[in-house]
Amino acid sequence: MRDRRLSPIRGWVLGVAGGCAAALWLGAAQAAETAAGPTGTTVGSKAAYPAMIGRVLRYRARHEDTLIHLPRRFNIGYTELRAANPYVDPWLPGEGTEILIPTAHIVPQAAHKGLVLNLADQRLYHFRPDGKTVVSYPVGIGREGWSTPTGRTRVVRKRERPTWYVPKSIRAERPDLPAVVPPGPNNPLGLHALYLGWRAYLLHGTNRPYGIGRRASHGCVRLYPEDIARLYRDIAVGTPVTVVDQPIKIAWVGGELMLEAHPTQAQADQVESGRRITGEGAPEIAYRLVTAARGQASRLDWSRIRQALRKRSGLPIAVLKREGAAG
Repeated sequence: MRDRRLSPIRGWVLGVAGGCAAALWLGAAQAAETAAGPTGTTVGSKAAYPAMIGRVLRYRARHEDTLIHLPRRFNIGYTELRAANPYVDPWLPGEGTEILIPTAHIVPQAAHKGLVLNLADQRLYHFRPDGKTVVSYPVGIGREGWSTPTGRTRVVRKRERPTWYVPKSIRAERPDLPAVVPPGPNNPLGLHALYLGWRAYLLHGTNRPYGIGRRASHGCVRLYPEDIARLYRDIAVGTPVTVVDQPIKIAWVGGELMLEAHPTQAQADQVESGRRITGEGAPEIAYRLVTAARGQASRLDWSRIRQALRKRSGLPIAVLKREGAAG
């Protein structure tokens, strides 16, 4: 039976005007979609990989809900949930409080092949070989001083119940750690690991799922146990992996020019700690938007754009004024 507390924002496209969120409908014929659940967000397209996947949902909180526990239920990360709901108390949202569930994502600009990790939105995108399906997973990434690198590599091996050979650099920081941690509940790699061509970097599960959607690792990429299990099954050795850092994504979706602004990695730390986002301007975005708008640059809604860049909510919004709109 459907939970009446959960409803999609019809068409998953947010328009923001006067500080209020308004839904803009985009027909279901544009994309076949499955809202995020325990196994990720899957979207199919008849012709090619979609430019955007998923849809934003509205959820009415129960009295026992917290923003600490909700992310795993909807297969999202903690920071992206906080960014989308900056004025909601993470520990006590309150019965009936409306919470936006950010399960819509513009696909990063990168080769649509294998795995693409975007550090800014802390999500991993799997471009399936069928040429039309993208599966997205929330991840935990490297914290300050232990940043996850960007670039291209490959999956070079896979292991179930991996043993963790603790790097000397981590033992220097944590001398209490043993040199080797065997498989089991105390192993931070969880039950599955995909090793990358970059030495000491891998995609793995975790025994601390509350770290998903945070900058909390020593550079490796963590996934929820159920997500890494699915990825382990679906990914072959040799799969290409591209890591990018794209806080601001732009795409044409169903005739709408969409903008999705996330906190930078430094700003993500501010979001996680409950502080107001500061600094980190994006002067190149005006050029990118004008270029993307093609012959419709005069319709760009700069007020809406500035608001999105200031808030960094991670929610995709339409940034063109309606035809004939004043101002």
